[in-house]
Amino acid sequence: MNLVPDGRTGDMAEALRQDAGVSLEHAKTGRSGGRNARRALRTAPVFDMLPALRRGIPTCEVMDEEQIARIDDASMSILEEVGIVFRDEVALADWRAAGADVRGDRVHLDRGLVRQLISTIPSGWTYRARNPAKDLKFGGQNSIFVPMGGAPYIRGLDNERRWATLSDLQMLVKLTQMSPALHSTSHHIIEPMDVKVSHRHLEIAYSSIKYSDKTFMGMATTERNAEDVLDMAAILFGADAMDTTPVITGNANCNSPLLWDEMMLGAIRAYSRRNQPILCSPFALGGANTPASAAPTVAQLNAEALAGLSYTQVIRKGSPAIYGHFLSTVSMRSGAPMAGTPEISLMNFMIGQMARFYGVPWRSSNMLGGSKVFDAQAAYESAMTLNAVLHAGANYIWHSAGWNEGGLQCSVAKFVVDADMCAMGYRMAEGVRWDDFDEAMKAVRDVGPGGHFLGHPHTQANFERGFYMPKLFDNNSIEQWQAEGSVEITGRALEYAKRLLDEYEEPKLDQAVDEALRDYLTRRKREIPAEDALNTSY
Repeated sequence: MNLVPDGRTGDMAEALRQDAGVSLEHAKTGRSGGRNARRALRTAPVFDMLPALRRGIPTCEVMDEEQIARIDDASMSILEEVGIVFRDEVALADWRAAGADVRGDRVHLDRGLVRQLISTIPSGWTYRARNPAKDLKFGGQNSIFVPMGGAPYIRGLDNERRWATLSDLQMLVKLTQMSPALHSTSHHIIEPMDVKVSHRHLEIAYSSIKYSDKTFMGMATTERNAEDVLDMAAILFGADAMDTTPVITGNANCNSPLLWDEMMLGAIRAYSRRNQPILCSPFALGGANTPASAAPTVAQLNAEALAGLSYTQVIRKGSPAIYGHFLSTVSMRSGAPMAGTPEISLMNFMIGQMARFYGVPWRSSNMLGGSKVFDAQAAYESAMTLNAVLHAGANYIWHSAGWNEGGLQCSVAKFVVDADMCAMGYRMAEGVRWDDFDEAMKAVRDVGPGGHFLGHPHTQANFERGFYMPKLFDNNSIEQWQAEGSVEITGRALEYAKRLLDEYEEPKLDQAVDEALRDYLTRRKREIPAEDALNTSY
């Protein structure tokens, strides 16, 4: 039992309501209710998606103007003097037509050409979602959270690690739909290993469209796969709408160091031709495929990202694109990627400054961890990363829920806790609220010395809004915790996930659209060879 300030016993929020002589349920519905009804209402999940985060805190600026210019000059020198390999005949022809210096498969880009090209990338836009209430402002001060992508393994509702399936993917899309701070589904949160490789992109896209009405990501593993997913988006939104409105996001990884390959370049062409945003993301493993130092790593990564971003504008001037990266450092003891390290935070701060220097929105990765289970290591790594990307000012915050085991595994328990952590980060990054300051100061005068604020009208009106109450953290006394079974956070999280799935309501698709999508899947599965060699790169 907890002791509240006026000497009565009971939990503080319950005492607060009792002091006012009215339950929250009564306040909302006009009906009275008992203690159990009030507790159920207080702990009921709220599923309404938060709008895009409008950041209200300063960004962390670790470089001065001279250092920004130094990184810029170093990156431009790489592009001019070393060059970037574009291992794709179509891209090489595109670059020749654009006036680049092409020597074999190596493209040397003049800094003037690069600056001219990236200047046409929009600094922000509005994503259209299937549900118009979930459209999202993006870029500038606006940020969105997106769950993890790409895990072949899942640690499921039974907390056992195994190969992931299509039903697991659908479950995670449903949890995304139910998580207020997650603004989008990923493309494949997990790899559905029970679906043929060459058909996965179709089932993945359909799952995002059917089980969630938020915006979504699309597969970009090959140009043809990207075209398939974009065709499905066109069935949902209309081709004409897509020509003017971002509705889906792709991702293309540069093979660091300094190589863009045929499959990723094809995906860039597919998305840019349709005027849809694509992340141009160097896959940087600091110390392995970049120099073993933070500032030179950023200079190389910056050059790689600029090359990809420039190519989007060669394909279609003014098409939306996002400065991306996947950033990790490598353990010199094991060779394994690490997360949550100090240099990753510093490099995020630097990359944020460079993206703002060029006037383009940027992506970072969130909630990364190397732990094999949902433990203290996973929590520390994830919390370190979350705080860094928020203070760095990232716009597209990917891998925001579920990431474990270096991305090989999605933990359902971690997924729902990460989603709640994103909501906490969201609240922090909004900044300090001042709208009730004068009313709260009046409350100080009303209560005076030695009193308490639990029953004051200002507290009644603001207690749910004033201080975020984590859904899955336990703050009860040890006696109460023991009486309730000594359940640790993994157990609480899995029970919460089951509860969310029980409460899930499918956002119904228009029947004609659904039939058109199913017909498209059937046709493409018939046309695509079951073991298409081009699709084995997942």
